[in-house]
Amino acid sequence: MRSEKWDPGQAQTRVRDKFGAVLVTSMSVLFVEAVIGAIAFFVWGQTEESPGGPYSVLGVFLLIVLVPFAAAAGAVLGYLLSLGVVMPLLVVAGWTGRRFSGREAWWWVPALAAGVTALPSLAAALLTDAGPSVGLGGWLAVTAALAAAALVARRLLLPDRPPLSGGVMFGQVALYGTLAVATAGLLAGIGLHAGIGYEPPWLSAQQVTGTWADGKGGTLTLAADGRAMADRVETFENDDSFEPVVHRCTGTGTWQYQSGAGPWSQEVEVSVDDCSMDPWEVFGTSGRPKLFVYVGDPDAVDLYILQRRD
Repeated sequence: MRSEKWDPGQAQTRVRDKFGAVLVTSMSVLFVEAVIGAIAFFVWGQTEESPGGPYSVLGVFLLIVLVPFAAAAGAVLGYLLSLGVVMPLLVVAGWTGRRFSGREAWWWVPALAAGVTALPSLAAALLTDAGPSVGLGGWLAVTAALAAAALVARRLLLPDRPPLSGGVMFGQVALYGTLAVATAGLLAGIGLHAGIGYEPPWLSAQQVTGTWADGKGGTLTLAADGRAMADRVETFENDDSFEPVVHRCTGTGTWQYQSGAGPWSQEVEVSVDDCSMDPWEVFGTSGRPKLFVYVGDPDAVDLYILQRRD
């Protein structure tokens, strides 16, 4: 019988190829997860109370220009996470399974991922003053992302499975990842079209009537008969360097509510003697509506807000 000699060089090549395949697979899965996470973050942002600032052509252009740099930064981050977290997670999960249950089991991967991410997630929640629900959600999301990348890459380490190259795994991740991203985008579009996104309350002239305060001593009182009275309400104009200059407006005048074609287009026009006051727009909630004007450049989304006084 002919015996096969062990070749150290060939063994090192197999280990190196498997290492590269696991690394490529992990990075690919993390990239897909990052895109799906960005879609989810966008949808979440659309559900939050917001004045709905106007889109800036320059801002959109800069966003497009920054996409390649963001992709490069994401690739570096994916490489570091794969090398520093996902691959050690696979090694420790395999050792732990053999040590405590006599065999490798897939569920050790998410269990260890949950343990590894618990402390950093708790620290991040405390440092950012996030609530318990936000902290718990962040911990579960990070755990799921790392565990999914590790479980997909684990396929390359199973002895009872046909060997696959990094290129083949990359192709499979690209195919199924594209389907997952397209599905997430479709669901996001359906949800936003169905109305899960935030809309300001659509007020009436009667609901606008009353006293609005800025919390700094300024008040604007809008009477039912159309009279307006301002007391130290801030107004703004830009100087030669386009920096906002603040004036205090005190006086009487008139007001008028324009309902517009929808919640985003409603305005409250206030005219007070010796004051230059922009039309007030609406956001907030039906229980706590707010009036606001932009301070300086609208693209900066710096607001001066009046809140309905109960």
